[in-house]
Amino acid sequence: MASELPLNAAGDKIVRIGHSPDPDDAFMFHAMTTGQFPTPGYDFVHELQDIETLNHRAMNCDLEVSAVSIHAFPDIAADYALMNCGASMGEGYGPMVVCKKGVSQEEAKSNVIAVPGLKTSAYMGLRICWGDVKIEVVPFDEIIPRILDDTYRSGLIIHEGQLTYVDHDLDVLVDLGIWWNERTGGLPMPLGGNVVRRDLGQKAMEDITLYTRMSIEHSIANPDEALEFAKAWGRGIDDETNREFVTMYVNDRTIDYKPEGRESIRKFLKEGQKIGLIDSSFDIDALAFIGEPLE
Repeated sequence: MASELPLNAAGDKIVRIGHSPDPDDAFMFHAMTTGQFPTPGYDFVHELQDIETLNHRAMNCDLEVSAVSIHAFPDIAADYALMNCGASMGEGYGPMVVCKKGVSQEEAKSNVIAVPGLKTSAYMGLRICWGDVKIEVVPFDEIIPRILDDTYRSGLIIHEGQLTYVDHDLDVLVDLGIWWNERTGGLPMPLGGNVVRRDLGQKAMEDITLYTRMSIEHSIANPDEALEFAKAWGRGIDDETNREFVTMYVNDRTIDYKPEGRESIRKFLKEGQKIGLIDSSFDIDALAFIGEPLE
C-alpha cells in the first residue's frame, strides 16, 4: 500500500525535493518548484543541502525525492528508485584533484587528500583511479581554501570548483571525467542522480518522474529565468560561470540517461564492487530506472 503524503490547502500532495545548493540542481528543479507549469495533484517544495547530507538523509528515507550520489544509490535502493532523468554526468570532464603548482602526483598520493564526502561519486572515482589513498573529509566549499593555506597538498573538487580553481592558480593532477571517459571507451562519468521513494507507489513515482523531466525540459527551453534562479545557489559566481557550469551538467542526457548513460552507471557501480566500496550482493544488472523508455 502506498504511503500517504500530507496535503496542502488545495488538497494537493506535498512532495519534498532535496537537492544540493548547486546551480545545475536549482536549474533542473526551478520550473516544478516555482509553479511554471501545472502539476495536478502535487505541490513540490525544495530543500537545499549539500550532497553528502542528502545521501545520508536518503538512508533514513527522509525525503520523497532527492538528488543523491550514484555511489550512494546501492545503500538506498531498497527504498528508492532511480529516475531516468536528472543525471549529472561528466561528458569528458568531472571532479578533479587539484594542488598548488609544483606538487607531483606521487607527492599528492603520499599525503592526505581532502575529499568532499565518503559517499560522493567523486570519492569512489578517486579510489578506482588512485587506489587506497589517505583522505580526510572536508566540506566541498572549504577544500580549495585548505589547499591554499597549506592544510592539504591536494584536494578533490566538485561543483563550481571545477571552474573556479583556475582563479587560484591551481594545477590539475587528474580530471576524473577525462580518466573515466578514456577508461571506458567514451562513456560519461556518472556523478549524481535523482531518486524517488518506492513506498509512494508506482503511479506516484511515474508522475513525479514525469514532472521532473518536464521541469528540466522547461528550463532548457527557457534558460534565462532558470539561470537567474540558479545563480542564487552558485556561491557568488558570475553569470558566465553560472551558465557554463549549468550547461556542463544539464543537457539532453539530463532529460534521458540514454543507453550509454545507464551502461556507465552500471559499469561505475561494478568497478566500485571490485574495490569493496559497493556491497557485492547488490544486483547491478537488475537495476531499473523509472521512466526508462522501452527499447
